[in-house]
Amino acid sequence: MQRGSARLNVHRDDEMKHELQGLLRSGHPTRTEDWNDPEPPAEDDPEVYRGPRVPGTSERPSPESVRLELARSLTRHDFPATARELAGALRRGNAHDDLVERVSRLPRSARYRNLLALAEAVTAGE
Repeated sequence: MQRGSARLNVHRDDEMKHELQGLLRSGHPTRTEDWNDPEPPAEDDPEVYRGPRVPGTSERPSPESVRLELARSLTRHDFPATARELAGALRRGNAHDDLVERVSRLPRSARYRNLLALAEAVTAGE
């Protein structure tokens, strides 16, 4: 005997298990409604900055990908600002530690007017 109240009955629970069975086995969406699936990235979307790199590799993030990663944690109200102020804003925005470290290593006397200028300064030192 079941105790307490349940939102679904046993039959509906079995129906839901059957509906999810294809998704669980295949590992990708099995629905026919396109509106319900997440949209894949476009071909011309730059790759998102992936954090720390292995020393000695030639892979260098582009200013566009760094700018996208910076835009996740910074707003236009954070500018103009110094590198120290922007590093603090990135920490508060839970940005990746490697990105915060790169911004905090920028010259302290420089002020950055926007995201593009900051992204170019971050990628220029590499």
